[in-house]
Amino acid sequence: MKLTIERTALQKALAHVQSVVERRTTIPILSNVMIEGGDGGLSLTATDMDIAIVEKVPADVAAPGATTLPAHTLYDIVRKLPEGSQISFEGGEDGRMEIDAGRSRFSLSCLGTDEFPVMTDGDLPYGFTLSAALCRSLIDHTRFAMSSEETRYYLNGIYFHATAEDGAPVLRAVATDGHRLARMETPQPDGAADMPGVIVPRKAVTELHKLIEDNEVDIAVTLSDTKIRFAFDDVVLTSKLIDGTFPDYQRVIPEGNDKHLEVDCKSFAEAVDRVSTISTEKSRAVKVALDKNSLTLSSSSPESGTATEELEVTYDADPVEIGFNSRYLLDITQQIEGGTARFDLADASSPTIVRDAADDSALYVLMPMRV
Repeated sequence: MKLTIERTALQKALAHVQSVVERRTTIPILSNVMIEGGDGGLSLTATDMDIAIVEKVPADVAAPGATTLPAHTLYDIVRKLPEGSQISFEGGEDGRMEIDAGRSRFSLSCLGTDEFPVMTDGDLPYGFTLSAALCRSLIDHTRFAMSSEETRYYLNGIYFHATAEDGAPVLRAVATDGHRLARMETPQPDGAADMPGVIVPRKAVTELHKLIEDNEVDIAVTLSDTKIRFAFDDVVLTSKLIDGTFPDYQRVIPEGNDKHLEVDCKSFAEAVDRVSTISTEKSRAVKVALDKNSLTLSSSSPESGTATEELEVTYDADPVEIGFNSRYLLDITQQIEGGTARFDLADASSPTIVRDAADDSALYVLMPMRV
């Protein structure tokens, strides 16, 4: 194999693919990235057996070929080369790859492509197209609520499914860790109506978000009961799905919450952040006391003392006191893009619904704490 490639293009692609590669693995080939030079330029592939990324970049290929190189080492080399460098690759057949850039020269060990695992295509019968902006919105408004408990593995991702809201078909994303729940929906794209409900794992969600962070492209989504693929530009991300049943989240969303609070989201978040400075590191609890058009936040700990802060709010129901985990409150308020947050409460021991007062597409449920 012999090719030349511009450093910036290679670095950007390598940054994407090498992040899939686990730093510790008992299978040597999984530490490598597969590079293939051909008519279409250079193709880079990395996998950890559960998720795979293939990204193509333009390159001047003099002699086609394929091999695998240590992913993190190659990325570090390219990252440290001078801006604007032209990097040449040559070899791969004798177990070594010569990499030249200006006066720098590296010789890396290769492993053949025969053992490199390929996530076989299989049949992905369901498909639809989603804009990067909508995909980002679905992920951003829900991923913070994903669980990281290995025992409840079926909560370690985002549940995507087609459903209806007030008779209108929607594509909905839901995540929960048992303490809070986040639900976000968007008008259902063509082709999504018959898709099965699928749980996309945390790592795939994280990698997809990195890939589309600065993109304004359309993403082709195809899936089956066991696998999902996102394709756009010159990137294809394929992931296994979590093999489990997502709980019936609708049962968690309360319907009889008759106390309604509206508060300036920025002022509320800043006040929660200040008051929670006093709360104990373990519980992070803050108490919310509501009276007519007034909200008092308070927290205390035996070691640090007490803190209180009052806010003017819109509230005209009966007085109520309720405790929340301050970290969870802040996570939710960060998702509210409008100026006003709306809380629907019942009592001190029932779940509370939080919404953006200006946008009904996202809904959050927060379980109370004893304080």
